[in-house]
Amino acid sequence: MSASSKDHLNSSITVVLIPSIYMVIFMVGLPANAIALWVFATKVKKMTSTVFLMNLAVADLLLILVLPFKILYYYLGNNWIFGELMCRAVTSFFYGNMYCSALLLMSISFDRYLAVVHPFFSRTFRSRIFAIVICSTCWLIAMLATIPLTTMQQSYRLLETDLTLCHDALPQDEQAEYLFYYFMSVVVLCFILPLVIIVFSYTAVIRELILSGEKYTYAVKLSALVLFVVIIFLTPSNVVLLMHYSEHCLQRHEDLYAIYMVCLTLSTLNSCVDPFIYYYASEEFRDKVRNKFRKKSAISITSVKTSKETLPPSYHNYRSHSVL
Repeated sequence: MSASSKDHLNSSITVVLIPSIYMVIFMVGLPANAIALWVFATKVKKMTSTVFLMNLAVADLLLILVLPFKILYYYLGNNWIFGELMCRAVTSFFYGNMYCSALLLMSISFDRYLAVVHPFFSRTFRSRIFAIVICSTCWLIAMLATIPLTTMQQSYRLLETDLTLCHDALPQDEQAEYLFYYFMSVVVLCFILPLVIIVFSYTAVIRELILSGEKYTYAVKLSALVLFVVIIFLTPSNVVLLMHYSEHCLQRHEDLYAIYMVCLTLSTLNSCVDPFIYYYASEEFRDKVRNKFRKKSAISITSVKTSKETLPPSYHNYRSHSVL
């Protein structure tokens, strides 16, 4: 690790900014994805799209659940205290669920493409079983993609310090070259390919809606929103990830550490934003969430009224005298 990268270990970016962003993502994303998963699992009809969205909520939720380990890691000045096995597990969950989300977003877009552009042809096989098979394939690809992260050492003691880094530093040997080609393959399979399919699918959907004379403003907005999430949140982290490991591979000392960590933090925002895409995209989802909170408000108001009505008159008299 270069001297400038070592300086970033104790900078406000990695010790304050990054864990603070992760904290906000955890506090917002955990309840949002939990509510989304609850709605899809118990309140919404189990259609093809529901299966895809439910799996996406699970992937986002699993990624968010490992954030407390990363938050504490950065607040401690980039010092990993949970051991090598937990470092491997957290790293694998982080990347695995991030790429699984991209694959599931690809599946959702392709499912929309089949439903709109080829409705009669896809009617014969677009079913819950079809969605389950596609989602299972996405999970399998994500799990296979993280095998090297679970089998290789991820935590290293930084020389001349008391810090143990988790996945942030690697020895300058043949492992760096191997990881470069590994991440290049993963990025192509789990990001570039999904991005191409997402762009193709939503472009074809919008074109079909325009040609059919249907109202397409909402579809354009939704497509733009999904593309925005994938491009803005996931593209920088994947590009800088390849640059980061190419520097290790070529044994250069370009200062990419701070940019690399900020981009990874930005990519996690995807898991925080997805539930709000559900809310925007599905009218049924919005109705279920609104009804749930309305019922809770009604129950709390009723309980307050009931508790007041059951109090003896002497209590009300006592309260009025004591206030005076």
